[in-house]
Amino acid sequence: MSSDPSYGSWPPPATDPFGRPLPPAAAPPEGPSRPENGAPRWAPWTAVAAFVTGIAFTLMGVILVGVVATIFGASFDDPPPAVNIVATVVQDAAFVGAAVLFAGRVGPVLPAQFGFVRTRIRPAIGWMLFAYVVYIALGQAWAQLVNTDKVDKLPDSLGVDQSTAALVAVCVLVTVIAPLAEETFFRGYFYGALRNWRGPWLAALLTGLVFGAVHAGGADAVFLLPLAILGFMLCVLREQTGSLLPCIALHAINNALAFGITEDWPAGGVLLLAVGAVTATLLVCAAVMRATPQRA
Repeated sequence: MSSDPSYGSWPPPATDPFGRPLPPAAAPPEGPSRPENGAPRWAPWTAVAAFVTGIAFTLMGVILVGVVATIFGASFDDPPPAVNIVATVVQDAAFVGAAVLFAGRVGPVLPAQFGFVRTRIRPAIGWMLFAYVVYIALGQAWAQLVNTDKVDKLPDSLGVDQSTAALVAVCVLVTVIAPLAEETFFRGYFYGALRNWRGPWLAALLTGLVFGAVHAGGADAVFLLPLAILGFMLCVLREQTGSLLPCIALHAINNALAFGITEDWPAGGVLLLAVGAVTATLLVCAAVMRATPQRA
C-alpha cells in the first residue's frame, strides 16, 4: 500500500505543472451581508437611521424645490400643484436613496436583497387576497367605530382638477411611483433590517406603525390606523411570498382604487386604472431585475 497520506482520497490533491502540491484553497470568507436564512444582514438600528436620513433628504430636497420654484415666481408659502407634485416625487426618491445608502454599508446593493425576486403566482395571489380582505375588514370596522365619512384629499391638494396634465401626473405618482418607492423602503429595507432584530412579527408591527405615521402630513388622522394595518399586512405578504413584487402590486391596486373612488370615476375606469397601475409597476420591477445582477 502506498505511504502517501492522500492515497484513496477524493478528489486527489491539486498539483502545479511540476507536480508540486498546491496549498489548499481558502474557504470564501463569511461575508456580513447575509445571515443563515439568506436575508440581508442589515443591522436593525439602520432601519431607524435610514428613516431619519430619508426625512432629512426629503427636507433638503423640498426646500431646494421650493427655492427654485420661488425663483420662477411661485409662492413659497402656497406653492402651485406642480411644485407639490415634484416635492412628493423628491420625497419618494429621498427614502429610496436612504435605503440604498445604508444597504451599501454591508456590500453590493442588489435588487434581490430588497425582495425584487420572482415568486409563485397562485400562492402570491392568494396571499394578496388574504392581506387585502383583512385590511378592508379592519378598516371598515375602524370607520364604523369612529363614525367617519371622510375621504382622502391628497389628489385634490395636488391639483388633479386643474388640468389634464395634472390629473395624469398625480395618477402616475399615486398609483405607480408611490407603491414602488414606499415598498422598496418600508417592506424592502425597513422591515428587512428590523426582521434581523426580533423576527418578522415585531418587525411587521413596527413597520406598519411607522408606515401609518409617515402619512400624517398628507392624510387625516382618522386614516392613520388603517394605513398602519395596511403596512402590517404588506409585511405579512412580503414574508409569506418571499418577494416584494406582490406587495408592490397590491399597493398599486389599493392606491388605484382609492384614487378612482375619491375622484368619482366609473367602475370601469377604476378597474382600468388598477390594471394599468399593476402592469406599469411590474414592468418597472422586471426592468430593474433584468438590468442589474441578482447576486454578487
